[in-house]
Amino acid sequence: MKKILTFIIALAALPVAAQAQTWNPSAAELQAMQAKADPERGEALFTACVGCHKKDATGRSSGAYPRLAGQHFTVLLKQMKDIKAGLRTNPKMAPYIEDHISDVGEMADVAVWLTALPIPEDRIGRGPGTSVDAGKVLFERDCAQCHGQKGEGDAARFYPMVAAQHYRYLLREMHFIRDGDRGNSNPDMVKVIKPYREADLEALADYMSSLPPPAPAK
Repeated sequence: MKKILTFIIALAALPVAAQAQTWNPSAAELQAMQAKADPERGEALFTACVGCHKKDATGRSSGAYPRLAGQHFTVLLKQMKDIKAGLRTNPKMAPYIEDHISDVGEMADVAVWLTALPIPEDRIGRGPGTSVDAGKVLFERDCAQCHGQKGEGDAARFYPMVAAQHYRYLLREMHFIRDGDRGNSNPDMVKVIKPYREADLEALADYMSSLPPPAPAK
């Protein structure tokens, strides 16, 4: 335990860019960060974000802001770190993180509060439903090995839950990843969707947005 706490303290003391480039915590270290995080402080810090992400962190069906509620702790933490370090391109969110979430400890506080929030299915922006079957074929062939058969993601490998995410947000981010505009895209995913046509991206987003959120762990 002493070793884990020493790691966390040392990590928080690093310059942000160095943190993002060298951050490779073990599962035990991530669990320690999650256990140490304070959800009440995270909720208070998140008040700076509700104008965009809404109080319940369900985001916007327009696709401008994702559903953060219920997302994996590790995914939320990594994305905040990458945005603050300038590794993920997000000029609107970067100043909010810079001004309101000062270090990795506070990011963990926000992430642990968000991951515990429920996912209300009736607030998810679904796709048109016309290409779900085609999207399922693409998803099962190209995406399920990372994002899970049900779109549940993989917390240990920082793969986000894509089930019950807004259609327009999924479509936007796939465009960014395919076209090299996101900044911190997984190279394996870039390779997979690089040849996708517009109809393929729309079908994949249609299918993923139709997936129900995974049942909460008991």
